[in-house]
Amino acid sequence: MQGERRGALLVIGVLVISAVLGGIYGPPVRATSSDVNTLQDSIKSFTRVLTVVEKNYAIPVETDKALYSGAIPGMLRVLDPHSSFFDARAFANLREDQRGRYYGVGMTIVPRDNFTYVLAPMVGSPAARAGIRPGDVIMSVDGHTAEGLSSSEVADMLKGPKGTVVQITMRRVGYTDSLSFTVTRDEIPKHSVDIAFMLKPGIGYIKLSGFNETTDSELAAALKQLNATSLDGLVLDLRGNPGGLLNEAVAVSDMLLDKNQLIVSHHGRTSQERRYYAVRGNSGVTVPLVVIVNGGSASAAEIVSGSIQDHDRGLIVGEQSFGKGLVQTVSGLSENTGLALTTARYYTPSGRLIQRDYKDTSLYDYLYNHKNPAPTEVKLTDSGRQVTGGGGITPDVASVEPKLNPFQEMLLRRNVFFAFPGGVGEFTTYYLGSKPTVTKDFVADDDVMKTFLAYLDKEKVKYSDADLADNLGWIKRRIKKEVFTSVFGLNEGYKADLEDDAQLQKAVESLPQARALYDNARRVVAQRSARVATEQ
Repeated sequence: MQGERRGALLVIGVLVISAVLGGIYGPPVRATSSDVNTLQDSIKSFTRVLTVVEKNYAIPVETDKALYSGAIPGMLRVLDPHSSFFDARAFANLREDQRGRYYGVGMTIVPRDNFTYVLAPMVGSPAARAGIRPGDVIMSVDGHTAEGLSSSEVADMLKGPKGTVVQITMRRVGYTDSLSFTVTRDEIPKHSVDIAFMLKPGIGYIKLSGFNETTDSELAAALKQLNATSLDGLVLDLRGNPGGLLNEAVAVSDMLLDKNQLIVSHHGRTSQERRYYAVRGNSGVTVPLVVIVNGGSASAAEIVSGSIQDHDRGLIVGEQSFGKGLVQTVSGLSENTGLALTTARYYTPSGRLIQRDYKDTSLYDYLYNHKNPAPTEVKLTDSGRQVTGGGGITPDVASVEPKLNPFQEMLLRRNVFFAFPGGVGEFTTYYLGSKPTVTKDFVADDDVMKTFLAYLDKEKVKYSDADLADNLGWIKRRIKKEVFTSVFGLNEGYKADLEDDAQLQKAVESLPQARALYDNARRVVAQRSARVATEQ
């Protein structure tokens, strides 16, 4: 059995090597005898090294781990930061993300102190309907202890076929006895549209967190909900959106651009150029549009924001986007594993490649510590504005998210509120454990602040009068956000968090400028088309 498994793993290795050489995802490549000999020699060398390691390493070697976690990912990492190998669990999670749904109870969980805590039940999920709250500690699932298990292992226990029942035992602050919840599993959508609501009369807001198979239908529903044709302005928030499916980025752009406008193109060494256009277009919905981006906006999010910027359809507000212009083809391999291989590069309508340089930096710095690079190319939008490539989407209106001061960082690091990551927020569960009456009119008034200061003293969190005075507004907003999240759900907590969002405020202020930009671009394009027609 071990020999069969090792043979299967070696086959996967050979397949990946072949894929890198273009033999799976592109048209047939005629190989010379020297190419074949070189490949065969490389495979033989790899097999010899693996055999020596298995035989002589100081402790027994897990061959599959050596391949899955070492050899194959290492080989792909030499190519670029986005070509990736997925083991069975990771590939299953990827497919769930792409489909936009799974079957389970519907709650976000996080590890802490050898237990798994509920960060938040999803809106309308079986967990939310059952009364599970943020801060609850999962003690057991169907009688099996959850202590010492990873959050992934607990998540696997909670998932199951639609309609089946799972028994979850919880510990909750303020309750002496454990709480038992009987939850019926259901299909849990992984929404792309986190929230859509009216910021104020005439101004709509949509938060888009990813691009999966349901994104276009979700956005269409959100636009209908907001009655987009009657809006004075629309803010599309793509901050922290890591991307997803290319066809969904095209579909989203199609809803916002004029019919027949180019959205994106891509081509690679073995793939011919393909160009994507707005097939249906915005059907005359010309609401002024502002898109917010930041360093976490990548890939499909950059396709959308790049197409909007290049056609002057709206203004981009915020911070430099991530800068991912590589297209991955995702394919399943044997043993339920998968491969995402970069097969092309994509270009915005003006011809920009927005991919950042990754050759002269470590993977960690590329992913987490990147600085805004110098532009490598300059292109023109429809109205003749200059835009740059080579390092993400540069916003038309810069707005930097305010940095936390040392006192605020300390409070979050100590999990004083309900901060992610880090597990469970302490004050929120401490406060709600006294079972106060919380309504939508809740604010952190003097009584709440007295409870908060008592909590800081109990936990020996050091503070001065100056610390409190300088950060009072921030503390009250943070308390309100976390209490709203716990009592009313993620959406209401998110709305509370947006009340003091500087980038969102800048986006709303920029809507008149966005309208003028779009109107001017349409005039310029019409005049250009008229001149061409006259010359012909």
